[in-house]
This record gives sequence, C-alpha cells and structure tokens, in this order.
Amino acid sequence: MALLTRIRGPRDLDRLGPEQLEQLAGEIRSFLVEEVSKTGGHLGPNLGVVELTIALHRVFDSPKDKVLFDTGHQSYVHKLLTGRQDFSKLKSKGGLSGYPSRAESEHDIIENSHASTVLGWADGLAKANEVLKKHDHVVAVTGDGALTGGMAWEALNNIAAAKDRPLVIVVNDNERSYAPTIGGLANHLATLRTTDGYERFLARGKEILDRTPVVGRPLYDTLHGAKKGLKDFIAPQGMFEDLGLKYVGPIDGHDIEALESALLRAKRFGGPVIVHCITEKGRGYEPAEQDEADHFHGIGPIHPDTGLPIAAAGMDWTSVFGEEMVKLGHEREDIVAITAAMLQPVGLEKFAKAFPGRVYDVGIAEQHGAVSAAGLATGGVHPVFAVYATFLNRAFDQVLMDVALHRCGVTFVLDRAGITGTDGASHNGMWDMSILQCVPGLRIAAPRDADQVRAQLREAVEVEDAPTVVRFSKGAVGPAVAAVGRVGGMDVLRRTEEGTADVLLVSVGALAPMCLDIADLLDKQGITTTVVDPRWVKPVDEALAPLAEQHRVVVTVEDNSRVGGVGSAVAQALRDAGVDVPLRDFGIPPRFLDHASRKEVMAEIGLTAPDIARQVTGLVAKLDGRLVDSPTEAARD
Repeated sequence: MALLTRIRGPRDLDRLGPEQLEQLAGEIRSFLVEEVSKTGGHLGPNLGVVELTIALHRVFDSPKDKVLFDTGHQSYVHKLLTGRQDFSKLKSKGGLSGYPSRAESEHDIIENSHASTVLGWADGLAKANEVLKKHDHVVAVTGDGALTGGMAWEALNNIAAAKDRPLVIVVNDNERSYAPTIGGLANHLATLRTTDGYERFLARGKEILDRTPVVGRPLYDTLHGAKKGLKDFIAPQGMFEDLGLKYVGPIDGHDIEALESALLRAKRFGGPVIVHCITEKGRGYEPAEQDEADHFHGIGPIHPDTGLPIAAAGMDWTSVFGEEMVKLGHEREDIVAITAAMLQPVGLEKFAKAFPGRVYDVGIAEQHGAVSAAGLATGGVHPVFAVYATFLNRAFDQVLMDVALHRCGVTFVLDRAGITGTDGASHNGMWDMSILQCVPGLRIAAPRDADQVRAQLREAVEVEDAPTVVRFSKGAVGPAVAAVGRVGGMDVLRRTEEGTADVLLVSVGALAPMCLDIADLLDKQGITTTVVDPRWVKPVDEALAPLAEQHRVVVTVEDNSRVGGVGSAVAQALRDAGVDVPLRDFGIPPRFLDHASRKEVMAEIGLTAPDIARQVTGLVAKLDGRLVDSPTEAARD
C-alpha cells in the first residue's frame, strides 16, 4: 500500500503518473477486499468505481467542486481518497459510516443512501451557483440502479431545461448487458458535441438553411436525421440527447486516461452533460466477478481468499417469509410478487425461480410499484409487494390514495422493520407503523417469531378489500414464543395465576422475548404482569380496552418511533373506550440514529429490559406511594 498510504486528500493524486495511478487502483482494490471482508459492507459496487473515483478527484477540486454519489454505498473509494483509510470499524459504532457522512468529512456533501435523489440535489446546487454567480462545478455520480427511479427522470427533465447551467452527470453503468468497448470515432464525436465551436456551427447552419427557399428546412431535417442516426448507431445516446442533454460516451470506466479526458471535456462545457461510463461490478476480485447473483453487492464478513462467509447464516426473518411465499404460490395461482430492484434481499429469489411469470421487478421505483400493485389487485390477483420498511416511506401517497382509497387487496411485506443498526439513519425502519396509522382500512401485522410470520402472512393475503402490512426485523429469527392463551385476537404470552395483574404489557413484534424479560424483572419487585401480543397492531383489538381496565398500568413496547406509533394508537383506543388507566409507551425517540449494532442502538435509546423495567417500577411505586429497589439490583440478588 505504498501509494495509498500517501494519499491524504484529492490533490495528492495530481503528482501521480499513469503507471502510479494504475498501481494505486490495484492497491485500493486490495485494501477494499482485505478490510471489507472483515466488517462486511458494499464490496462489489466499490470495486467497480475505483478508476472512476480516481479520475473524478483528479479532474474536479473537491470540496470546492461538489461531488455527489447516488447511491451512497459506492463511496468507499471516495472516502479513501479524502483521507479516511481506517476501515477497521466500518459501519460499527465509532467507525466510518457505510455511506457519505457530513460528520466525517467536508468532502461529503450529502448523506444519501436512498437511491435516485442525487440528480435533484445536483439540480438545486447548480441553481444555487447560478443565483450566487459562483463558478464551482457540480458533479452527480449516479447509476448502480439509481436511474431506474422516477425521481431521477423528474430531475433530468428539469436539468435539461437549462441549456447553459453547468452540471456534470456521471452515469456509472455496471449492467453486464452493455458492451464495454468504444471506438475512436465515437470518442471523436463526443469531443465535437461538447465544444462551443460545434454548437455554433450547428446554429449557424440551421440559420442559413432556414433562410433557403423551399428546400432549406427539409434539407436541414434530412441532415439532422442522418447525423442523429449515425450517432445512435455509434453510441446509445439518443434518449439523453432527446432530453436536451449533451452526451459523452460510452467510456471504459476502468481506463483512467479515457475517463479524465471525458470528464475534462464535460467540465469545460457550459451546460448539462451526461458522461456514460461502463464499469464492472466486483472488478478485480474473482469471487465477486463470478457471483452471478449480485457481484457481492453487500456482504457480511467473508474469507478474503475464497469469498465464503465466515459464519454459517442461521434462519432469518427474510428467508422464513421467502419459503412461505413459495408454499403460497403453489397453493394459489393468483399470488404474485413485486420487488423494487431487491429480489434477493427481500427473500423473493426462490419464488421467482418457482414462478418466473409471477414476479415483477419495478426497479428503484416504490411509488410505481404500489400503484402497479393496485392495478394487479383490481385485475383479479393478489400482489405481495416485499420492500424494506424504510423504502415504503417513498410510496406513502400511493398506499393512501391508490391502494387504500380503492380498497385494493395488496399485501406489503416490510423487511428490516425497526432498528437495523449498522446502515445508519436512513435504513432504520422506524417510521412505518407511525406513517401507516392514519391510512383508513389498512391493517398491520407484527409477527413475534417465525411461526407468526407464516401464519400472519397467510392471514394477510386472505384480505381482498383492503391493504395489509406484515413487518419483521432484520437478521436471525429467535426461537418460537408460545402463547398461553388468547383474548380477542391477541395472544397472551404471560399471565398471573390469580388472573389479575398490576401491569398490562403490550408487546409488539420481535420484542416479545424482551417483554417477557421485563415481566421477570418486575416480578422480582413484586409487580405482577400480563404480557399480550396483539399480533395485528392496526386496528387496535377491541378486547384490549376491557383487558386494560383490569390492570393498574398499561405499557407498550415497540420497535418503531414513539411518535404516532402503536403506543399512541393504544392510548387513543383507551380514551375512546373511556378507560382511564395510566399508560407508558416505549419505543424509538424522534431523532435520527447513528450507525452501530442493533444491540448498541437499543441500549443507547433505553429500549432494553432493565431500562424499561426500571421506569415501570418507578411508575407503579408512584401509584403506591412507596420506594422500591431498582429491578437491575433485584436481578443481582
């Protein structure tokens, strides 16, 4: 790593010659494989953008020039070239974020990790430069699927409207279907298209031909059509140029010299320019190159020599869902599946293999996915839209106005619900139960274990006149949590022999084991507890209010924001029923959470059994007018 260790900022790249730059690219790839294999992370995308990122930082002057990445998971090389070379705690508490982070560096302008937003950011920054008469450059690096999102095309429509507003859009095209070679003629035409002289020549030619009687305009149209046909034959640029955007490429995204040449031409041009780069995801690391699924897009800890996982993965929530979907597919021909460019991560790969004609990948377009699901339901099938909980936020209006308003039987399966931890603020699925509470008719299931995932998924797809939601956590699923009884539609997980108790503890989803631990700690203080799992947390079960009336205190515990979550819904249901019992709701505070393990985040926000038991003990003590030992002290006795 002789060269990499000497790079403390982008300007350190300026003194390197072509051979040294190639050596640096090799050192960066070796570093990424060695370090990311220890921590896990987005390895494949970053192996693919090594030369591209080097070229960007040689041509542009970050942070004066604004270099933006979409999605942010392809920014590891950018971190290395801007002085951040300690990857030992990548995505862990106190270590580097897996995405751009303003707290880490002035070179990180935006912290985007939800795809397809960078072109909107770039449009706004370029407009700000225009208003303030600044001559800084704005560079938006998009791709790795981000251009499948509707927001990207909305932004392109606006960017193209200003022909003289400088903005460089770098398309990192790592799809294997594109040819990675370009010809000299294509490169020459790209140079001509981004020179002022060529633009002046075209404008002058049009002016002259327009003044020529009878044949002038038809001749111009003929010549223009021929030119465009030739360009489209040489390079797939027609779509972008039809929008009014100058196009450079395609460029070999692993040829630093060619990249620098293209970026310099784009930099000199006085308007919006697309630079189309062909890259190879996972480049330079054989296990990633040979991985047909996703070229090691996102990995856990692996053996760097083989690419094999260090630890065998146990049963996780996602795979439980995936297996049950295959069973449902065999039983019901009307079950179809939708994914937003995440077939594998959301567990639909096996369903796709079994029923290839019944899976629809809409790209990174959750809004379209929700509306399309409404159409599928109206057409007579039952769509199951599997999506990360945090990404459903983007489709709220469509869930509300297209699915729910039309009473469509669509099931949304929310993976990575609650605190996910290591991917940071943008990926915690902590808003879904708050956002969806206000959707009329929508029902939300929060399974506590694998058995309940299977059972509640089946219950959800039986609903044909309203949207249903099934949400579950990230990672390994724990052992089954048995019910000891049922009240209404709620499972009773613990109850006292006497039948009455001090505290009614409402456990939501995967937090059931922790809620049983809370009950144990309270028991050591002489506080009796009934623990119930509502199973369906929206609407609030009608049996909950009468049950709450039999207790002195109601406590809700959820892996969701406290603002507008299940606790708020339960409190409202109790008020509506005229049940005046003190209620404490425990959940995630209304703030963005830094990246760390799930366990560390929950400890930091006080969402642990000892923390909750301590506060509930204090509440009961107030009601009794007495003081008690803390439950943690009692646990030590």
